[in-house]
Formats: sequence, structure tokens, C-alpha cells
Amino acid sequence: MRQSVGQIVQAVGGKENIIAATHCVTRLRFALKDEGKVDKEALENIDIVKGSFSVNGQFQVVIGQGLVDKVYNEMVEMTGIGRATKQDIKDAAEKN
Repeated sequence: MRQSVGQIVQAVGGKENIIAATHCVTRLRFALKDEGKVDKEALENIDIVKGSFSVNGQFQVVIGQGLVDKVYNEMVEMTGIGRATKQDIKDAAEKN
């Protein structure tokens, strides 16, 4: 799973492109500096990724129920990004 998490981070433009990240029941939710850096094709080729889309300035990666918690925790540990709430992501997306 660590390899898949690393691939997700790279596909969303790398750690330096992530302003904040959180998750809901099935998805990782990102506020990104530049959504143009997202490699959607690379995301689609990661086994644990079920899809991705952007809405209201948030880039969301669909992982699935149960697994998303583990993926998020691994990503926070791997990247050192702080844990954020859904409101934090919404606020960051609106500012960006």
C-alpha cells in the first residue's frame, strides 16, 4: 500500500503541490496549489484508485470505504502534511 500512496502523492503533483488533505468515507480530498499538475492517467493506473474528479476547488480521489482511512494515515505519515478537516479543505480551496 505504501507504494500506491506514494504514486497517488506523485500523481497529484507531489507533496509540494498539496496545500491540505483530508478524507471522507470513500475519498481522499485535496486542496492543491495547481490542479494542472495532476496526472489523471497515472491516477487511473493505480490499483487502489477507483476514480478522481474536481469539484468546488477540491480534487478528490476515490479509494473506497474502509481502505481510505489507511491510505490517508499512510499519506500523512509519508508526506508530513498536517491532518485537515473537511472545513479546512473547503477554506483552502476557496482561497486558492
